[in-house]
Amino acid sequence: MKNRYPEREARKPSVHPEREERTVEGRQASFDKLRTNGKDENGTKIKIMNQEISIQTSDFSLSDEVALLEQDNASDGAIVTFTGRVRNHNNGMDVSGLTLEYYPGMTEKLLAKIINTAKTRWNIGRVKVIHRIGELSIGEQIVFVGVTSKHRHDAFAANEFIMDFLKVQAPFWKKERTEQGESWLDAKATDDTKAQKW
Repeated sequence: MKNRYPEREARKPSVHPEREERTVEGRQASFDKLRTNGKDENGTKIKIMNQEISIQTSDFSLSDEVALLEQDNASDGAIVTFTGRVRNHNNGMDVSGLTLEYYPGMTEKLLAKIINTAKTRWNIGRVKVIHRIGELSIGEQIVFVGVTSKHRHDAFAANEFIMDFLKVQAPFWKKERTEQGESWLDAKATDDTKAQKW
């Protein structure tokens, strides 16, 4: 089978033990089922979700997600949310957009594991994680993490924990568009360091 991503062959795989699936060889079979525009082999837009996890090409409404966390939930007094967006610069260069891809099946499994770990460490109620894939422009929303709890400390801590480990364990890949062309972004050592503090 011809490699659809020859430019990545020269990249070194991440040294993080949870990222072994990020190598080209380990994910090529799954990537053959996923187009870079966030559509499957039939051209259908991808949206994979359960009650707590959603991987989708479409945008999301912050107010709608908060309303769902609040709905029929009188026992939790705290709601903490994080929303990540596409910024217009990185590493000293102007950025015009991103392409996001993921490892189908493995991503959902690892996100569920991160959420379950947070539930064992803090007294939290509802959790929602949304991550978009496909072509994104400057200012568009990429990721949402929402957590409810009886008290704010648990909600803040669990939300940050989920986001920190999403960045280092969940197999998403970003291709950045700049004035110098397109390039796949490597994992940041600072993200690994931050996650290890937990």
